[in-house]
Amino acid sequence: MIKLQGVYSALVTPFNEDGSVDYGALRALIQWQLAEGVSGVSPVGTTGESPTLSPADHLKVIEATVEAVAGKAQIIAGTGANSTEEAIHLTKEILGLGVDATLQVTPYYNKPNAEGLYRHFAAVADLGIPVVLYNVPGRSAKEIPLPVVERLAKHPNVCAIKEAAGSVDRVSAIRQIAPGLTILSGDDALTLPMIAVGAQGVISVASNVIPREMSQMVRAALDGDFAQARALHERWYPLFRDLFCDTNPIPVKAALGMMGKIRPVYRLPLCPPDERCAAILRATLAELGLIK
Repeated sequence: MIKLQGVYSALVTPFNEDGSVDYGALRALIQWQLAEGVSGVSPVGTTGESPTLSPADHLKVIEATVEAVAGKAQIIAGTGANSTEEAIHLTKEILGLGVDATLQVTPYYNKPNAEGLYRHFAAVADLGIPVVLYNVPGRSAKEIPLPVVERLAKHPNVCAIKEAAGSVDRVSAIRQIAPGLTILSGDDALTLPMIAVGAQGVISVASNVIPREMSQMVRAALDGDFAQARALHERWYPLFRDLFCDTNPIPVKAALGMMGKIRPVYRLPLCPPDERCAAILRATLAELGLIK
């Protein structure tokens, strides 16, 4: 079974002014992430604006990511959907590309029952690629119940779960029922406490902006140096907080735009942040020395 540990950047998808994918900016962003020491990247998840990418764009972004990473880090590619048929199709398309695992979001809007959730994730796992479950009830309106996690953890291809429910308690609960399942935080601000009770890293929004610093914090925590990890958490907490002054990934793309890393362009229904959020972000980035 694949080992996942450390910081995986939930990559934004840069766009040109006309809304097309800016592959040059994507490659540059990935190369910077690798140079700064992340364990891997996770393209085309929530932060990558997957709901507004066409199937062709979706797959091309993953292909471009594989090319840019060039085997230097792990790739957890988002190929989830609220239709099992679509999730299977997208996942089949990435088999053999050099992707290490697939990130599978809880089917959103449908609100399937427990058995439906189990069958959905198991059907994707049956394809043979390592699967990272993605528990994010704030987006999907449905939590993956713990008994379903326990059942899925017995599948040989279910390797991890991304926990973005805002609950450190769930980490402890999963450790009790599925001790062999890797847990990755889905909340930057909860990464340190989650690691303290057994998580192995984070699929991070903030690491788009501070990849080296997030990697340092997680490495310190995993090494048991919680004094250093806490100091880093406290320093960067204002960024963790303010990257959610609006719906993700609106603030993180705005921040990267302020840093000159990408054009802050979105596809509707997402749009730029309002003046209040933009001012908060600019002040926090300046205070932390990320912009002048």
